[in-house]
Amino acid sequence: MPEPEVLTDLDVAGTDRYVMRKLPEVTLAFWVMKTAATTLGETAGDLFAQTLKLGYFLTTIALFLIFVVTLVVQLRSRRYNPFFYWTVILSTSMAGTTMSDFMNRDASAKFLTDGAKSLGWGPQGLGLGYPTGAAILISLLVVIFVIWKCTGLTFAIRDIVSFRAEALFWAAILVSNTLGTSMGDFLSDSSGLGYAGGALLVTGVLAVLVCLMRVPAVPNVVLFWIAFVLTRPLGATAGDFLTKPLAKGGLDLGTAGSSAVLLAILVGLMGYAHVQERRTAVPQDTSLTGVS
Repeated sequence: MPEPEVLTDLDVAGTDRYVMRKLPEVTLAFWVMKTAATTLGETAGDLFAQTLKLGYFLTTIALFLIFVVTLVVQLRSRRYNPFFYWTVILSTSMAGTTMSDFMNRDASAKFLTDGAKSLGWGPQGLGLGYPTGAAILISLLVVIFVIWKCTGLTFAIRDIVSFRAEALFWAAILVSNTLGTSMGDFLSDSSGLGYAGGALLVTGVLAVLVCLMRVPAVPNVVLFWIAFVLTRPLGATAGDFLTKPLAKGGLDLGTAGSSAVLLAILVGLMGYAHVQERRTAVPQDTSLTGVS
């Protein structure tokens, strides 16, 4: 009797016919939800760290633990669930916001508000600065992609269906969201462009990437990851524009109010995505898995 076929991670990653997909299709709705989630991640991270004065140290620990919990739920899920997936995206955005702030900032007066001399319990920040922090994060992201490449697993999001590939995907997401926060804060605070100028610059670069999708020599997978990183500074600058004082070029809507509105929008989009997913879901054909 012939032995049952055993599929390796490489086999599974090479085709989505064998198992349920775990990640969403990349459409316009995907990028709208990504931008909403990253903007909420910026305002919510600032809400906990700055408005509630928990500080970057405690907030980073708490939000990283939330990320781990949401990630476990996502990894244990057997198929794509919009609520699970976008909750992890949101948790990486919130954790990335405070991780970036902790790396780049310190107790200097320019990072504190209302004459405060400290921000929460524990270290106030490493004070590495945006260029150094970005260099470290870029190096980490390159290491993740090198490891990912060495495994032979696919970089294409629609074909990521194995546990190892998904774990690498989420590691890259966490680092890219942290990197994107550093880029957004640099554009808003240090480049002289301001919040609106930074958002316009990132939007312009994203428009160029859309045009490059029609160039056969440029892999769409590369464009996806560049766009994924860049939508984070877009969300960061948009979040700062909503929450910062009028004197600094913001709308002064506050972190709490902005976060509540953005959360309602994101939940509504997740609900819509869930309805669409149920309409298009195809039952899994277990006969193709080689398991009897």
